[in-house]
Amino acid sequence: MAFDRVNREEKLPALKLTVVQYGILLMMLVLIGGLWRLQVLGGDNWRVLAEQNRIRKVPVLAARGKLLDREGRLLVDNYPSVSCFLLREQTHNIDADLPLIAKGLNLDLEQLRNTLHRFRLAPGYQPIPIKQDISPDEQAFIEAHRNELPELETIDEERRLYPRDGFASHLIGYVGEVSEEMLNNPAYAYYEPGDVVGMAGVEKTYDELLRGQDGSMDVVVDSHGREVGRRGIQLATPGKDLKLTVDNDIQRAAELALGDANGAVVVMDPRNGEILALVSHPSFDPNAFAVRIGRSDWNKLVTDPNHPLMNKAIQDQLAPGSTFKIIMSVAGLQEGVAQNMRVNCAHGGSFFGHFFKCDKAHGVLSIEQAIPLSCDTFFYAVAERLGIDTIAKYATQLGIGSKTGIDLPNEMAGIMPSTQWKMKTFHEKWYAGEAISVGIGQGAVAVTPLQLVRALSGIASDGHMVRPHVADPAQLPAEFRQAVLDTIPGSGVKEVSLDSSTWMTVTEGMAAATTTGTAAASHLDGIDFAGKTGTAQVVGGGDTHTKGGARTPNAWFVGMVPRRNPEIAVVVLQEHGDWGAGSAKLAAQVITAYVNKKRKQDGNLMLQADKTPKPVEMGAVWSSDQPGGKTGAVQGGRFVVAENPEPALAGSGGSIFPDRGARGREDTLGAKALVLTAGLMPGMNPRPTSDQNPVEARDGAVGLPERFRGVIR
Repeated sequence: MAFDRVNREEKLPALKLTVVQYGILLMMLVLIGGLWRLQVLGGDNWRVLAEQNRIRKVPVLAARGKLLDREGRLLVDNYPSVSCFLLREQTHNIDADLPLIAKGLNLDLEQLRNTLHRFRLAPGYQPIPIKQDISPDEQAFIEAHRNELPELETIDEERRLYPRDGFASHLIGYVGEVSEEMLNNPAYAYYEPGDVVGMAGVEKTYDELLRGQDGSMDVVVDSHGREVGRRGIQLATPGKDLKLTVDNDIQRAAELALGDANGAVVVMDPRNGEILALVSHPSFDPNAFAVRIGRSDWNKLVTDPNHPLMNKAIQDQLAPGSTFKIIMSVAGLQEGVAQNMRVNCAHGGSFFGHFFKCDKAHGVLSIEQAIPLSCDTFFYAVAERLGIDTIAKYATQLGIGSKTGIDLPNEMAGIMPSTQWKMKTFHEKWYAGEAISVGIGQGAVAVTPLQLVRALSGIASDGHMVRPHVADPAQLPAEFRQAVLDTIPGSGVKEVSLDSSTWMTVTEGMAAATTTGTAAASHLDGIDFAGKTGTAQVVGGGDTHTKGGARTPNAWFVGMVPRRNPEIAVVVLQEHGDWGAGSAKLAAQVITAYVNKKRKQDGNLMLQADKTPKPVEMGAVWSSDQPGGKTGAVQGGRFVVAENPEPALAGSGGSIFPDRGARGREDTLGAKALVLTAGLMPGMNPRPTSDQNPVEARDGAVGLPERFRGVIR
C-alpha cells in the first residue's frame, strides 16, 4: 500500500502535462517558422550578403586630362603608376600588422599610424591610400605576404608627369592629396579622403574639368582575402584635355631670358588677353608633389627666403618705379596739365620744402623728352600739380589696385594710395608732399607684374583693357566658362577713354625710350619696339647698385610691339636687379624670339630679327636726257645694296609685319640701300636696258623688289 501511495504522488497531473506538451510544440513551431523565414523568405537577401563577403570593390582611378600649349603640344602628361591601399573590411588585426607593413613599404611607422587616424571617420569599405607610386620591390613584398597581410591591395593609376626643371611650374601648378581642412570647405563637398586635387595654378582653377570620374571593379576573394577572380567593372571616365594660350617656344624664351635671376616675366597679347608666357623664379619641381612630398622637402620650400612657391607674376606686390610715369603721363595729359609744362631738372628739385633727387641733370624738359629720358624731376612736378586723388583716379581706371581677373588662383590686388585709402588703412590724413614719391612709382603704390603689363599695354591700345587668361576659352563648356568669370574677381574687359593726342604723345615717348632713351641699348633693328624702364628702390634700400644685394633696387621693364595697338606686350621684373635697362635687354630677347617665329611662320626667312641682312651686289647702266631731246653719255656702275627693313616708325601704330595690320592699321617696310661703287663703264650700249628706275635695273633685265632703293653717291 505504501508503494502505491508514493507512485501516485510522483505522477504529474494531466493538466500540467498538457501545458508542457503544448509549450514544447509551440517552441518547435517558432523554431521551424524562424528557419523558414531565414531560408525561404530571406534567402535572397542572405545570398546577396554572402556574395558581398566574397566580392571586394576596388576603385578604378580616372586619369587627369592632359595640358597642351596653344599649338597642341604636350605640356603635362600622365604616366602609369601603382599605389598601395589598406582595406579595413578584413577581420584581420590590422594594428598588429603595422610594423611589418611600415618596414616592407619603407614607411615611417608613426606616419602610417597618423594616416590611419585621419581616415578613422571614413566608411569601413573605403580603401586607405598608404603609399603612392610604389617600387617593384615593394610590389613584390605585397605579393609575398598575401597570406599574412590580406588587408594590403595594389591599384593601378595614372600619375602626373610635369616638365623638368620647373618649366612653367607656377602657371601649371601641381596636384596633391585633399586635406582634412579642404574637406571641411563646401567647395570640396564631393571629394573624399585620399582624392587627388589641383592645389595651384591651372591644375587648381580647372580641377573639375581635369579630374574625371572614378570607376570601380568587383574582385572575387577567398576567405583569406586573396583575389581569385573578377566579376565586373565600371570604367573610369578620364578628365578632359585642356588647351592653354601659352606658346611653348615663347615660354622657353622667357625662361631662358630670366635665367637664374629672381623675378617674373609675363608675355601677353593685349588684343585679347591671351597669356603667351608666364615665368616666376625661383621655380619648383611640381613632380615632387605628384607623389606625396616629404615633410623635409616641404619645409625647405616654405622657409626659403626667395619664396619659390610664390607666383611672383601675380602675387609679388612691389613699387613699379619709373614705369609708373606712363600712367602719370596719361593723367597729366588728360587733365591738361602736362602738355605745356617745361621743367628744369638740376639733379632734382624742391617740392613742399624738401629736395627730391633725380639721377641726372637733364636741364629744361618737356613731356616728350621726359618720358624716354625718365626724368624724375619732371614727374615730381606733374604729381605736385595733380595731387594724389587725381593720380589715383587714372591709375584705378587702368587697373592699379585691383585684380586683373586672370584665371589663376590667389592673385593679389596691389595698392593704389589715396586720401581715403590712408584714412581707412592707417586712420591718418594724407599729406600733399607724399604724392611726390608716388609720381615716380615709389611710396605706397605697389603693383604686380601682370597688373603693370596690362595697364601699359592698355594705354598703348588706346585704352582697350583686357582680362588676362591662360586657358583657351573655346575649349571650355559655356557654363564652366561663365562660372570662372563669376567666381574670380577682377576689373575685366573695359575701355578707358583717352584723347588721341595723349595716345600719340605717350606711345611716341615709349618708342623713343628704346632708341634714344633709357632702353636704347635694347633697340631692335626692324622692329617697332617701345617700352619703359623702371628702377624701384626697396624698403631700407638706397642708391646702392650692387646687383643682387638686399638693398639693390628692383629692375622693371614693360615693352610692346608695335608701339600702338600692340600685338605682344612683355613685362620683366628682376628683384634687386639694379637698373631697369637690364630688364629691357631681357625683354628684347623675348620679343626677338616672338618676331622670328612669326616671320618664319609667314615664310619671311630673310627678315630674322637677330640677323643682319647680307648685301646684294648688282650692276646697272643708264643715260640721262639732255636739253633738246639728245641722249647723254652712257653711264654704268656696280652697286652693293644692303637691305635694312624698318617699319615706318613715326605714328605708324601698325603691325610689325608687312600686310598684318593691328586693329585696321598697316605698316610698310622701308629700306635703305648703300652704293659702294659707281662709275662710268665705257663701251656700253647708250640705251638703258630697262625702263624702270635705273638703280632698280640689274643685268639689264630683272628689276629689284620695290622695297630696295639705291642711292648713288
